[in-house]
Amino acid sequence: MIEYLTTPARQAATLEEAAHRPWPLPSSSWVMGQTWEDLLFAHWRVPEEQLRAHVPASLALDTYDGEAWLGITPFRVTGLRGRGMLPLPRISSFLELNVRTYVTHGEKPGIWFFSLDAESPLAVEAARRGYHLPYFRARMSAAARGGWIDYSSSRRDERSKPRVFNGRYRGDGDVFAAEPASLEWFLAERYCLYALDRQGRLLRADIHHPPWPLQRAEAEIDLNTMPPDGIELGDDEPLCHFARRQDVVIWAPEAVSS
Repeated sequence: MIEYLTTPARQAATLEEAAHRPWPLPSSSWVMGQTWEDLLFAHWRVPEEQLRAHVPASLALDTYDGEAWLGITPFRVTGLRGRGMLPLPRISSFLELNVRTYVTHGEKPGIWFFSLDAESPLAVEAARRGYHLPYFRARMSAAARGGWIDYSSSRRDERSKPRVFNGRYRGDGDVFAAEPASLEWFLAERYCLYALDRQGRLLRADIHHPPWPLQRAEAEIDLNTMPPDGIELGDDEPLCHFARRQDVVIWAPEAVSS
């Protein structure tokens, strides 16, 4: 219960640290707070043409040294709440797994989500309606064992191809903040997301958080069928980072000219 009471203040306090952002904080008020725990960033280099087929033409793919990346991020959401509200026990915490790449529009680099799987039907429905994001319900579990996070996700009602992630991961080494212009900065420090509404209009939602408290990570991935059809991850080991906790505030999506 103490955690539920202290989380709102921690989330709101993120606004006190904004010098690292690539553009100023929005003038409007944020609408939602979240905390992300035990998050794995697993990234693979992917041919740009494979990603291009799954990203709207109104967005430019964002690359680092000419290379495009696909990320898979399993984690736990806690402290989900509306602005001015307290998190609700049992409703405000759930597992989530995202599949993403990196895009830019109007000099604002951000995230394009191929899919977002969550175990909470309420979160799935709310995010689909409010943010027009491709959320899906999934059977998910996560458990800490011997310093590792054992994580499993299997999408419900998937008829074309099972979308499954099974593996375990842990942080390894000292916590660090990514250096600006580094690959770690490119992959982690993203301050907006993009989506399309039902009319095909491009939307952007601002996000704010302190710099990520990253660690190098070890990951053993047993099964991963999460990428969209036509995107091949190849045999290379992913580049992995871990974050124990990140507090976040999020703004409502707004239409942007395409």
